[in-house]
Amino acid sequence: MPGMNRGIDHLVLDVEDLDQTRDAYAALGFTTTPRATHPFGTANSLVQLQGNFLELLTIDDTSKITPAASGQFSFGMFNQSFLARREGMSMLVFEGHGADQDQAEFAAKGIETYDVFNFERNATLPDGEIVTVAFSLAFATDPSMPEAAFFTCQQHAPEYFWKPEFQKHANGASAVTEVVMIADDPSSLTEFFGALQGVDAVSAETDALQVGTARGTVSVLTPDRFAARYGVQSFGPGSPHFAAFRVAVGDLDHTESLLSDNGVAFRRTDETIQISAETAFGVILEFAPED
Repeated sequence: MPGMNRGIDHLVLDVEDLDQTRDAYAALGFTTTPRATHPFGTANSLVQLQGNFLELLTIDDTSKITPAASGQFSFGMFNQSFLARREGMSMLVFEGHGADQDQAEFAAKGIETYDVFNFERNATLPDGEIVTVAFSLAFATDPSMPEAAFFTCQQHAPEYFWKPEFQKHANGASAVTEVVMIADDPSSLTEFFGALQGVDAVSAETDALQVGTARGTVSVLTPDRFAARYGVQSFGPGSPHFAAFRVAVGDLDHTESLLSDNGVAFRRTDETIQISAETAFGVILEFAPED
């Protein structure tokens, strides 16, 4: 499909206490990377999967957070403001074709975009070695979604980033396969996602919007459709926002057994295991069998 040009790279999951969250994710059966800090006031720990990952993010040093300026997106300020309201998924990141190219394409298609942001940070490898990893980000936002942001991520030192030791998980997790948003009118986001991913990637229903990507799907559901799928009422702000994500696992029964052994509460359906937003720090985490 021509529009399927940017796969899901990672999810930014804002949490108040990174150490507590890492312990909770260990109970969920995930391996997390050592804590790392950014030069712009945030800190993270990652769950590396096969080709994409989860970024557990918190505020580390408010003195390093800079306010947004004209034409510039402040990653630190956006996530600090998000966390002042709630925990949860704040940003969806797609794989980049080159940040400069991505930014130019977004701008040409009328997407609200910003100067490319370049940065580097230290990373601790599985053997304890400290190395430098570097990234270039191209941000994209929409005025109708103040609680959600998007960007592409270009890695400049992938050989230091992806490590097999970090990609092995006790729960059998392999990849993020779906991100779910809630919106009163999913079809209103057709133009934005069409510009972001290509019009051929977007399909609309009465109460849902589906966006196909090179790696995973973005689903936008009405509150009623969301409630029917997850067995809970929608939560979060009134504007479109991220509310759930799906992770593929090799054996759902094995994952269920691990969660039970670790005392993690969950909801089992015929085809999935769902971890509530209360347990998963403001966003529903769903496990499903690999395709």
